[in-house]
Amino acid sequence: MLVLKKVTWVEHVEVDDREVHPLYKSLFSSGQALSAERWVETLERQCERLAYIMAPNVPSIEPDVITNHAKQSLMKIAERMTRSFLSGVATSAGDIWFKLPGNTGNTVRVMTRKSLNDPGRPVGVILYASTSFWLPVPPNIVFDFLREANNRTNWDVITTGGEDVQLMSQIGNGRDSRNCVSLLRTPNTSQKKMMMIQETSTDPTASFVIYAPLDVILTENVLNGGDPDYVSLLPTGFAILPDGTAQHGREGGSLVSAAFQVLVETDPSATLSFSSVATTENLILTTAHKIKAHFNQQIV
Repeated sequence: MLVLKKVTWVEHVEVDDREVHPLYKSLFSSGQALSAERWVETLERQCERLAYIMAPNVPSIEPDVITNHAKQSLMKIAERMTRSFLSGVATSAGDIWFKLPGNTGNTVRVMTRKSLNDPGRPVGVILYASTSFWLPVPPNIVFDFLREANNRTNWDVITTGGEDVQLMSQIGNGRDSRNCVSLLRTPNTSQKKMMMIQETSTDPTASFVIYAPLDVILTENVLNGGDPDYVSLLPTGFAILPDGTAQHGREGGSLVSAAFQVLVETDPSATLSFSSVATTENLILTTAHKIKAHFNQQIV
């Protein structure tokens, strides 16, 4: 197994904290947001993931129901899904997040990109929507709640349709058993069965729950030895961070960023409609509300 032995260079950036959202001020002022510890933990976690992908025998957390080759293919899909999720919500010089018109009191920001000639994404106009919120419980509790398939009906308004999901396979990709890739089967709104891939990843500085619906025929083809690179993905997920207030043995709360990717037009040259934006905004705010309501109810 590949083990990170030594870090010889860790580069930091200088940040103007006047541009930091008030929700994240404590995290930045605590030094945790861009600390060397977080850089090293991220490097170590990525090395761990790659080592498991290349392992000759990939461990299953749940009973072995798929071949080793299929496990490696699913982990490659999950790796691409995670990269797509992170690059989707990260801005570049050509990307502009904007607040929705008339959006008073809500903190949803959206961005659009056109997808063309990318076998890993559907063709068309993709809407990215993101929002962040605070929860009065430590990050590990939030992570454990969101990663469990049995809890999805409490918050997932898109893929479950209010019905339980079935865990088909769960593959370890880290020393912590919660670091894993899961293949799920779930009913959708048309009551037809669909597949979903989910990766859950945690280290002492941050946790992620990232998932994406999968085409059933393509997924079954991959499980039977097909090429995983042509499985189209639109990842959705959560980044869970400490709020920066933990001190002297007292646990702080959590900062949760939710990000959705939705194909709103199948024609890349189409104009984004207001109804598509409004629907996506409602989905992400409803999801955030359900999660907040669950934890607020737990501490009453």
